[in-house]
Amino acid sequence: MKKEELVKRGQKGDDNAFFTLMDMNKEKLYRIAYSFFKNQHDALEAVQETTYRAYKNIKALKEPAYFDTWLVRILINYCITEQKRERKVLPINSQLEPIEEKNSTTKLDIEVALEQLKPKYRQVIILKYFEDLTIQDIAKIMDAPDNTIKTWVYRGLENLKNILNKGGEYNV
Repeated sequence: MKKEELVKRGQKGDDNAFFTLMDMNKEKLYRIAYSFFKNQHDALEAVQETTYRAYKNIKALKEPAYFDTWLVRILINYCITEQKRERKVLPINSQLEPIEEKNSTTKLDIEVALEQLKPKYRQVIILKYFEDLTIQDIAKIMDAPDNTIKTWVYRGLENLKNILNKGGEYNV
C-alpha cells in the first residue's frame, strides 16, 4: 500500500495505518531528535511527543503527499521549544564531555561546533548532511524558500569551518 493511502486511512481514524506510517519514520525521527539532544532519553521523548501530536492532528494535514515533511516539522518544532526551555535551566554544552586533545576534527568536535551555530544554520546542516534531505524538502520543513535554505546551508558551513579552524567559539 502506498504511503499516501496510509495517510488517508490514518486521517479517517485507522490506527493501524497511522502506526504503520510512524513505524516507517521512527528511525529518521530518532536520528534527528538525537542530533538535537545528544541523549537517548530526550530523543525518545521527542519521538513519542511527535507521535502524539501527529496522531492528534493528522486530520489537519491537507496534502497526504507531505506527511513526512509535516512529521519532521512537528519534531523540529518540539526540539527547538524544548531546547529553549532547557537552556534556561542548563546549558546544552554541559552535557558533552570535554575534549582532551585535538589532533584532527572528530565527531565530538563537530557536535560541539554545531551547538555554537545559530539554530536555523544548525537545523539545515543537520537535515542536509546528517539526514540527507534535499534543499526542497528542507524548504518545506522550515517553511522557507529554496534559495534561503541554500544561503543558510552555505553560511552554516562557513561558520562551522571557522569554528573548527579556530578551535573555539565563533560568534555567528
